[in-house]
Amino acid sequence: MMQTSNIENRTTKIGYFPGCSLHGMAIQYEESLKAVAMAFDIELVEVKDWNCCGSTPAHSLNHLLSVALPARTLALAEQQGFTELVVPCAACYSRLLNAWNEFKYDEKIRSKIPGIIEMPYIGKIKPINVIEFLEKYILPGLKDKVTKPFTKKVACYYGCLLVRPPKLVHADNYEDPQSMENLMKVLGAKSIDWAFKTECCGAGLSLSRTDIIGKLSGKIVEDANDRGAEAIVVACPMCQSNLDMRRGAIDIYLNKEIKTPVLFITQVVGLALGLEPKKLGIQRHLVSVDDLLLDKAVTTSETKVQKAGKEN
Repeated sequence: MMQTSNIENRTTKIGYFPGCSLHGMAIQYEESLKAVAMAFDIELVEVKDWNCCGSTPAHSLNHLLSVALPARTLALAEQQGFTELVVPCAACYSRLLNAWNEFKYDEKIRSKIPGIIEMPYIGKIKPINVIEFLEKYILPGLKDKVTKPFTKKVACYYGCLLVRPPKLVHADNYEDPQSMENLMKVLGAKSIDWAFKTECCGAGLSLSRTDIIGKLSGKIVEDANDRGAEAIVVACPMCQSNLDMRRGAIDIYLNKEIKTPVLFITQVVGLALGLEPKKLGIQRHLVSVDDLLLDKAVTTSETKVQKAGKEN
Protein backbone atom coordinates (compact mmCIF):
# COMPACT_ATOMS: atom_id res chain seq x y z
CA MET A 1 0.00 0.00 0.00
CA MET A 2 1.20 3.52 -0.80
CA GLN A 3 -0.49 6.76 0.22
CA THR A 4 -0.45 10.18 -1.46
CA SER A 5 -2.25 13.24 -0.22
CA ASN A 6 -2.62 17.01 -0.46
CA ILE A 7 -4.93 19.57 1.15
CA GLU A 8 -7.78 18.94 -1.29
CA ASN A 9 -7.41 15.23 -1.89
CA ARG A 10 -6.27 12.21 0.07
CA THR A 11 -5.97 9.03 -1.93
CA THR A 12 -4.85 5.63 -0.73
CA LYS A 13 -3.04 3.62 -3.41
CA ILE A 14 -3.02 -0.15 -3.11
CA GLY A 15 -1.37 -2.75 -5.31
CA TYR A 16 -3.71 -4.58 -7.66
CA PHE A 17 -3.34 -7.80 -9.66
CA PRO A 18 -6.22 -8.24 -12.13
CA GLY A 19 -5.10 -11.55 -13.57
CA CYS A 20 -6.31 -12.62 -16.99
CA SER A 21 -10.04 -12.78 -16.21
CA LEU A 22 -10.59 -9.19 -15.13
CA HIS A 23 -9.14 -7.95 -18.41
CA GLY A 24 -11.30 -10.36 -20.37
CA MET A 25 -14.46 -12.27 -19.53
CA ALA A 26 -14.95 -10.53 -16.17
CA ILE A 27 -14.24 -6.93 -17.09
CA GLN A 28 -17.38 -5.90 -15.17
CA TYR A 29 -15.69 -7.20 -12.03
CA GLU A 30 -12.81 -4.80 -12.53
CA GLU A 31 -15.13 -1.93 -13.47
CA SER A 32 -17.23 -2.35 -10.32
CA LEU A 33 -14.25 -2.93 -8.04
CA LYS A 34 -12.47 0.21 -9.19
CA ALA A 35 -15.68 2.26 -9.04
CA VAL A 36 -16.31 1.19 -5.44
CA ALA A 37 -12.68 1.81 -4.49
CA MET A 38 -12.74 5.33 -5.92
CA ALA A 39 -15.93 6.09 -3.99
CA PHE A 40 -13.77 5.62 -0.88
CA ASP A 41 -10.78 7.56 -2.28
CA ILE A 42 -8.82 4.39 -2.98
CA GLU A 43 -6.87 3.89 -6.19
CA LEU A 44 -6.01 0.34 -7.18
CA VAL A 45 -2.64 0.49 -8.95
CA GLU A 46 -1.97 -2.38 -11.31
CA VAL A 47 1.33 -4.22 -10.92
CA LYS A 48 3.49 -3.43 -13.95
CA ASP A 49 4.53 -6.33 -16.20
CA TRP A 50 2.46 -8.92 -14.30
CA ASN A 51 2.05 -12.40 -15.76
CA CYS A 52 -0.59 -15.11 -15.66
CA CYS A 53 -0.71 -16.89 -12.30
CA GLY A 54 -0.67 -20.28 -14.02
CA SER A 55 -4.11 -21.19 -12.76
CA THR A 56 -4.96 -24.90 -12.86
CA PRO A 57 -2.79 -25.97 -15.86
CA ALA A 58 0.57 -25.01 -14.30
CA HIS A 59 -0.41 -26.57 -10.98
CA SER A 60 -1.32 -29.81 -12.75
CA LEU A 61 1.83 -30.05 -14.92
CA ASN A 62 4.75 -28.59 -13.00
CA HIS A 63 4.72 -27.80 -9.30
CA LEU A 64 7.78 -25.55 -9.33
CA LEU A 65 6.37 -23.57 -12.25
CA SER A 66 3.06 -23.21 -10.41
CA VAL A 67 4.96 -21.44 -7.62
CA ALA A 68 7.32 -19.44 -9.84
CA LEU A 69 4.59 -17.83 -11.98
CA PRO A 70 2.67 -16.18 -9.11
CA ALA A 71 5.92 -15.55 -7.20
CA ARG A 72 7.16 -13.38 -10.07
CA THR A 73 4.09 -11.12 -9.78
CA LEU A 74 4.55 -10.92 -6.01
CA ALA A 75 8.23 -10.03 -6.52
CA LEU A 76 7.26 -7.28 -8.97
CA ALA A 77 4.77 -5.91 -6.44
CA GLU A 78 7.54 -5.82 -3.85
CA GLN A 79 9.88 -3.97 -6.23
CA GLN A 80 7.16 -1.44 -7.04
CA GLY A 81 6.78 -0.52 -3.37
CA PHE A 82 3.45 -2.09 -2.49
CA THR A 83 2.85 -3.54 0.95
CA GLU A 84 -0.53 -5.08 0.05
CA LEU A 85 -1.81 -6.68 -3.13
CA VAL A 86 -5.52 -6.99 -3.91
CA VAL A 87 -6.26 -10.12 -5.97
CA PRO A 88 -9.98 -10.20 -6.92
CA CYS A 89 -9.96 -13.46 -8.92
CA ALA A 90 -10.42 -16.37 -6.52
CA ALA A 91 -8.24 -18.67 -8.65
CA CYS A 92 -5.42 -16.10 -8.87
CA TYR A 93 -5.74 -15.43 -5.16
CA SER A 94 -5.42 -19.15 -4.43
CA ARG A 95 -2.30 -19.50 -6.59
CA LEU A 96 -0.60 -16.37 -5.21
CA LEU A 97 -1.44 -17.28 -1.64
CA ASN A 98 -0.12 -20.82 -2.09
CA ALA A 99 3.07 -19.49 -3.69
CA TRP A 100 3.56 -17.03 -0.83
CA ASN A 101 3.01 -19.81 1.70
CA GLU A 102 5.34 -22.32 0.03
CA PHE A 103 8.08 -19.72 -0.39
CA LYS A 104 7.79 -18.85 3.27
CA TYR A 105 7.88 -22.38 4.66
CA ASP A 106 9.69 -24.54 2.06
CA GLU A 107 13.45 -23.95 2.07
CA LYS A 108 14.01 -25.78 -1.24
CA ILE A 109 11.37 -23.67 -2.98
CA ARG A 110 12.76 -20.51 -1.41
CA SER A 111 16.27 -21.23 -2.71
CA LYS A 112 15.12 -21.88 -6.30
CA ILE A 113 12.49 -19.23 -7.00
CA PRO A 114 14.70 -16.07 -7.25
CA GLY A 115 16.89 -17.76 -9.86
CA ILE A 116 13.90 -18.93 -11.90
CA ILE A 117 12.13 -15.55 -11.94
CA GLU A 118 15.48 -13.71 -12.30
CA MET A 119 14.78 -11.15 -9.61
CA PRO A 120 14.95 -10.91 -5.83
CA TYR A 121 11.93 -11.98 -3.82
CA ILE A 122 11.62 -12.02 -0.03
CA GLY A 123 7.91 -12.85 0.37
CA LYS A 124 6.84 -9.84 2.40
CA ILE A 125 3.54 -9.23 0.59
CA LYS A 126 0.64 -11.50 1.47
CA PRO A 127 -2.14 -11.18 -1.14
CA ILE A 128 -5.67 -10.33 -0.04
CA ASN A 129 -8.88 -11.33 -1.82
CA VAL A 130 -11.74 -8.99 -2.65
CA ILE A 131 -13.76 -9.88 0.46
CA GLU A 132 -10.77 -9.10 2.68
CA PHE A 133 -10.30 -5.82 0.80
CA LEU A 134 -13.95 -4.87 1.29
CA GLU A 135 -13.87 -5.80 4.97
CA LYS A 136 -10.72 -3.80 5.66
CA TYR A 137 -11.13 -0.71 3.50
CA ILE A 138 -14.83 -0.40 2.61
CA LEU A 139 -16.88 -1.87 5.44
CA PRO A 140 -15.81 0.61 8.19
CA GLY A 141 -17.35 3.57 6.33
CA LEU A 142 -19.90 1.70 4.23
CA LYS A 143 -23.05 2.30 6.25
CA ASP A 144 -22.78 6.08 5.97
CA LYS A 145 -22.30 5.93 2.20
CA VAL A 146 -25.26 3.67 1.37
CA THR A 147 -27.80 5.88 -0.43
CA LYS A 148 -29.89 3.20 -2.14
CA PRO A 149 -30.15 0.09 0.03
CA PHE A 150 -30.06 -3.15 -1.94
CA THR A 151 -33.27 -4.48 -0.44
CA LYS A 152 -33.16 -7.87 -2.12
CA LYS A 153 -33.05 -11.46 -1.02
CA VAL A 154 -29.66 -12.83 -2.04
CA ALA A 155 -27.70 -16.07 -2.05
CA CYS A 156 -24.07 -15.47 -1.10
CA TYR A 157 -21.97 -17.94 -3.09
CA TYR A 158 -18.31 -18.42 -2.10
CA GLY A 159 -17.39 -21.37 -4.29
CA CYS A 160 -14.30 -23.46 -3.55
CA LEU A 161 -11.22 -21.28 -3.51
CA LEU A 162 -12.13 -18.42 -1.16
CA VAL A 163 -12.56 -20.78 1.78
CA ARG A 164 -10.11 -23.59 0.99
CA PRO A 165 -7.69 -24.79 2.20
CA PRO A 166 -9.11 -23.58 5.55
CA LYS A 167 -5.78 -23.40 7.40
CA LEU A 168 -4.25 -21.24 4.71
CA VAL A 169 -7.10 -18.84 3.93
CA HIS A 170 -8.19 -18.60 7.58
CA ALA A 171 -11.88 -18.80 6.61
CA ASP A 172 -14.22 -17.92 9.48
CA ASN A 173 -16.09 -21.17 8.82
CA TYR A 174 -15.21 -22.93 5.59
CA GLU A 175 -18.51 -24.82 5.47
CA ASP A 176 -20.70 -21.87 6.43
CA PRO A 177 -18.72 -18.62 5.99
CA GLN A 178 -20.45 -15.36 6.88
CA SER A 179 -18.21 -12.58 5.55
CA MET A 180 -20.33 -11.86 2.49
CA GLU A 181 -23.53 -12.08 4.50
CA ASN A 182 -22.21 -9.46 6.91
CA LEU A 183 -21.52 -7.10 4.02
CA MET A 184 -24.94 -7.75 2.51
CA LYS A 185 -26.62 -6.87 5.79
CA VAL A 186 -25.00 -3.43 5.81
CA LEU A 187 -26.17 -2.91 2.22
CA GLY A 188 -29.76 -3.67 3.18
CA ALA A 189 -29.97 -7.14 1.60
CA LYS A 190 -31.29 -10.29 3.26
CA SER A 191 -29.14 -13.39 2.79
CA ILE A 192 -30.76 -16.79 2.50
CA ASP A 193 -29.62 -19.81 4.49
CA TRP A 194 -28.80 -22.45 1.89
CA ALA A 195 -26.85 -25.62 1.25
CA PHE A 196 -24.67 -24.77 -1.75
CA LYS A 197 -22.69 -21.66 -0.77
CA THR A 198 -19.32 -23.45 -0.89
CA GLU A 199 -20.05 -26.15 -3.48
CA CYS A 200 -18.02 -26.31 -6.72
CA CYS A 201 -19.54 -24.78 -9.85
CA GLY A 202 -17.41 -26.94 -12.16
CA ALA A 203 -14.63 -24.36 -12.46
CA GLY A 204 -12.31 -24.90 -15.45
CA LEU A 205 -14.53 -27.51 -17.12
CA SER A 206 -16.59 -24.68 -18.60
CA LEU A 207 -15.20 -25.23 -22.12
CA SER A 208 -14.49 -28.94 -22.17
CA ARG A 209 -17.48 -30.39 -20.29
CA THR A 210 -20.48 -28.09 -20.37
CA ASP A 211 -22.63 -31.05 -19.32
CA ILE A 212 -20.79 -31.25 -16.00
CA ILE A 213 -21.05 -27.49 -15.60
CA GLY A 214 -24.79 -27.76 -16.24
CA LYS A 215 -25.15 -30.35 -13.50
CA LEU A 216 -22.95 -28.77 -10.81
CA SER A 217 -23.92 -25.15 -11.48
CA GLY A 218 -27.51 -26.19 -12.03
CA LYS A 219 -27.83 -27.53 -8.52
CA ILE A 220 -26.45 -24.25 -7.16
CA VAL A 221 -28.78 -22.05 -9.21
CA GLU A 222 -31.81 -24.21 -8.50
CA ASP A 223 -31.30 -24.27 -4.74
CA ALA A 224 -30.82 -20.49 -4.62
CA ASN A 225 -33.94 -19.98 -6.72
CA ASP A 226 -36.03 -22.47 -4.72
CA ARG A 227 -35.16 -20.61 -1.52
CA GLY A 228 -36.38 -17.33 -2.95
CA ALA A 229 -33.11 -15.63 -3.85
CA GLU A 230 -33.55 -12.69 -6.21
CA ALA A 231 -29.84 -12.69 -7.03
CA ILE A 232 -26.77 -14.84 -6.50
CA VAL A 233 -23.77 -12.84 -5.26
CA VAL A 234 -20.26 -14.06 -6.11
CA ALA A 235 -16.64 -12.99 -5.68
CA CYS A 236 -15.04 -15.20 -8.35
CA PRO A 237 -14.99 -14.59 -12.13
CA MET A 238 -15.09 -18.30 -12.95
CA CYS A 239 -18.09 -18.85 -10.69
CA GLN A 240 -19.88 -15.87 -12.22
CA SER A 241 -19.10 -17.09 -15.72
CA ASN A 242 -20.35 -20.61 -15.08
CA LEU A 243 -23.52 -19.55 -13.28
CA ASP A 244 -24.31 -16.81 -15.81
CA MET A 245 -22.82 -17.74 -19.18
CA ARG A 246 -23.66 -21.46 -18.94
CA ARG A 247 -27.31 -20.90 -18.11
CA GLY A 248 -28.22 -22.76 -21.32
CA ALA A 249 -26.52 -25.94 -20.11
CA ILE A 250 -28.02 -25.38 -16.68
CA ASP A 251 -31.54 -25.08 -18.06
CA ILE A 252 -31.06 -28.26 -20.08
CA TYR A 253 -29.95 -30.18 -16.99
CA LEU A 254 -32.78 -28.81 -14.85
CA ASN A 255 -35.31 -29.10 -17.68
CA LYS A 256 -36.58 -25.64 -16.82
CA GLU A 257 -35.55 -22.01 -17.16
CA ILE A 258 -34.28 -20.07 -14.17
CA LYS A 259 -33.72 -16.33 -14.53
CA THR A 260 -32.01 -15.56 -11.22
CA PRO A 261 -29.12 -13.19 -12.11
CA VAL A 262 -25.56 -13.53 -10.83
CA LEU A 263 -23.84 -10.36 -9.58
CA PHE A 264 -20.33 -9.70 -8.38
CA ILE A 265 -20.24 -8.55 -4.77
CA THR A 266 -18.60 -5.31 -5.89
CA GLN A 267 -21.56 -4.60 -8.18
CA VAL A 268 -23.99 -5.00 -5.27
CA VAL A 269 -21.88 -2.63 -3.15
CA GLY A 270 -21.79 -0.15 -6.02
CA LEU A 271 -25.56 -0.25 -6.54
CA ALA A 272 -26.14 0.37 -2.82
CA LEU A 273 -23.76 3.33 -3.02
CA GLY A 274 -25.96 4.76 -5.76
CA LEU A 275 -23.31 4.42 -8.48
CA GLU A 276 -24.47 4.35 -12.09
CA PRO A 277 -25.22 0.73 -13.13
CA LYS A 278 -23.35 1.10 -16.43
CA LYS A 279 -20.16 2.09 -14.56
CA LEU A 280 -20.50 -1.18 -12.66
CA GLY A 281 -20.76 -3.25 -15.84
CA ILE A 282 -24.32 -4.40 -15.13
CA GLN A 283 -25.14 -4.37 -18.85
CA ARG A 284 -22.51 -7.04 -19.53
CA HIS A 285 -24.40 -9.90 -17.88
CA LEU A 286 -26.06 -12.55 -20.02
CA VAL A 287 -28.83 -13.25 -17.50
CA SER A 288 -30.69 -9.95 -17.31
CA VAL A 289 -30.33 -7.82 -14.19
CA ASP A 290 -33.05 -5.39 -15.29
CA ASP A 291 -35.64 -6.58 -12.76
CA LEU A 292 -33.23 -5.87 -9.90
CA LEU A 293 -32.68 -2.33 -11.12
CA LEU A 294 -36.43 -1.65 -11.14
CA ASP A 295 -36.26 -1.31 -7.37
CA LYS A 296 -39.37 0.08 -5.73
CA ALA A 297 -37.30 1.06 -2.72
CA VAL A 298 -36.51 4.78 -2.64
CA THR A 299 -33.12 6.26 -1.92
CA THR A 300 -32.17 7.59 1.50
CA SER A 301 -32.48 11.21 0.35
CA GLU A 302 -35.91 10.51 -1.16
CA THR A 303 -37.03 8.94 2.08
CA LYS A 304 -36.05 12.06 4.03
CA VAL A 305 -38.02 14.27 1.64
CA GLN A 306 -41.11 12.06 1.93
CA LYS A 307 -40.93 12.04 5.73
CA ALA A 308 -40.58 15.83 5.82
CA GLY A 309 -43.62 16.15 3.55
CA LYS A 310 -45.72 13.96 5.82
CA GLU A 311 -44.69 15.91 8.89
CA ASN A 312 -45.72 19.18 7.24
